[in-house]
Amino acid sequence: MDTIIILTAIIAAFIITWLSGYLLIPYFKKMKYGQTILDIGPKWHKEKKQGTPTMGGIMFILGITMSFFGTIAILYWGKDGLNNDIAKAQSVKAVSVLLFALFNGAMGFFDDYLKIKKKQNEGLTVIQKLLLQVMLVSAFFTANIIAGDNSTSIKIPFYGDLELGFFYYILVGIAMIYIINAVNLTDGIDGLCSSVTFVYALVFMVILSSVKMDELTILTASLCGGMLGFLVWNFNPAKIFMGDTGSLFLGGLVTAIGVGSGMEIIMIIAAAVYIWEALTVMIQVVYFKATKGKRLFLMTPIHHSFEKRGFSETSIVLLFCFIGIVFGVVAIALQRLM
Repeated sequence: MDTIIILTAIIAAFIITWLSGYLLIPYFKKMKYGQTILDIGPKWHKEKKQGTPTMGGIMFILGITMSFFGTIAILYWGKDGLNNDIAKAQSVKAVSVLLFALFNGAMGFFDDYLKIKKKQNEGLTVIQKLLLQVMLVSAFFTANIIAGDNSTSIKIPFYGDLELGFFYYILVGIAMIYIINAVNLTDGIDGLCSSVTFVYALVFMVILSSVKMDELTILTASLCGGMLGFLVWNFNPAKIFMGDTGSLFLGGLVTAIGVGSGMEIIMIIAAAVYIWEALTVMIQVVYFKATKGKRLFLMTPIHHSFEKRGFSETSIVLLFCFIGIVFGVVAIALQRLM
């Protein structure tokens, strides 16, 4: 794909997301759309972050969506690209990926709204979220089947295609829901989730560009730009949080890009930081119950353990991004061998 097209998507998403902060942050402050910090979290979070505007995910949702459709329009302006069956199928795929993310973001928006209305950090229940996520994942698979993507195999490095049949939907669906919630858990300190997601998007942009998936490449480029634009406002000290509106949208986009491109294993490798964050929470809960009150980690998700050990938020973000880059390089190398 033309580098200019990719840069256009990145720059457009960055500018729209960045500029929207000048409008939305003052508005959210005026409406008192502030974050309520949990008492069980780090006490310094409650002291310093209480009342910071939330639902900032709207900023990059606008940036990514507008950049994607605008760049697609530029790509096919005056061309007969969409008359090509492959281009048409890729466009449908990319739109279905974005729609899946938007519906996840809508669920997050409703969750944030309930928290603001109740003035506490409790919106939708865990069961309610899981049921909605199962419905959304099922709808995503159904849309793919209707669009003609009936593949139920996964590509495994050094092995080839592994046919899973009906179990594909169960196993991949569980993986998607896990990673969506893992992305949500990663949004715990200033700039962490947006930085880690930028690395993930950069990795997939390189991969998708190399295999000529142009429309999904544009979407990942827009994601890169959106994260950079949001970091202007979200990097420590954050002037706004993405909220569940943003983190669930990102979780949906991260997983749908991986599954939509047929790179489920590559997705899992590139999403290592998210997976690690959620895994520490699960281990902590099991260990706590098994030992009747003891904790294996100082606090979970694991980024809070680093905070308790004296790491600054910025140093944690840099460390986690470095880990993401390492696994991203591995993902790119493995994809080249597939």
